[in-house]
Amino acid sequence: MQKIYKVGTRTSALALKQVEAILASLNKFYPAWQVEIVGINTYGDKDRNTPISQIEGSSFFTDEIDEALSRGELDFAVHSAKDLADNLREGLTVAAITSSIDPYDVLVAKASLTLDRLPYGAKIGTSSLRRKTQLKKYRPDFQIIDIRGNIEERLNLLDNDKILNLDALVIAAAGLIRLGLEDRITQRIPFEILRPHPLQGSLAVLTKTSNIDLIKLLSKLDCREASWT
Repeated sequence: MQKIYKVGTRTSALALKQVEAILASLNKFYPAWQVEIVGINTYGDKDRNTPISQIEGSSFFTDEIDEALSRGELDFAVHSAKDLADNLREGLTVAAITSSIDPYDVLVAKASLTLDRLPYGAKIGTSSLRRKTQLKKYRPDFQIIDIRGNIEERLNLLDNDKILNLDALVIAAAGLIRLGLEDRITQRIPFEILRPHPLQGSLAVLTKTSNIDLIKLLSKLDCREASWT
């Protein structure tokens, strides 16, 4: 009987697109694989108030999925690589990190303005401390507004929220590309202005350390250099 592999993921549209990308790549090597996608809402999906800057490097967006993996309820899990915790749950390993689909942070702005053309005191919605710090260094007049939510929700804040009245968003290009929203990109922000997370646009595939055979199978997708740790 053909094994059905259970793959864990968050339930957002972007997370499901990420799983689709992994499964499409795996299908090139293992066309007979049967897979069941298991959607799990993490604490990060439920808590919409805690600023991202307070939980960077933690398992905020991955812990419930990794716990299910540890319990043997999943065979492997797919995460955005930059969401990986600095310290993985004991007994789990990263079987693969994919190449980045696009490493850039991008500007999504009203009137298709670029970063240098935004008005004085422009309100920019973003979440990470990295982005906030670098944007303020580039232009101290910017008002950086902490926002939460998936990409569709963030775009809705820009387009329709009359209270925040944002002028622009800064988000990852990769998310927009995977969702077919690349046309919303106003500007790919140069690295000398905004240095992205080193794993931005890459996906991570996790499984149990003890599952040696599956690690070998999943490693077909691994694009890390031998020296990556």
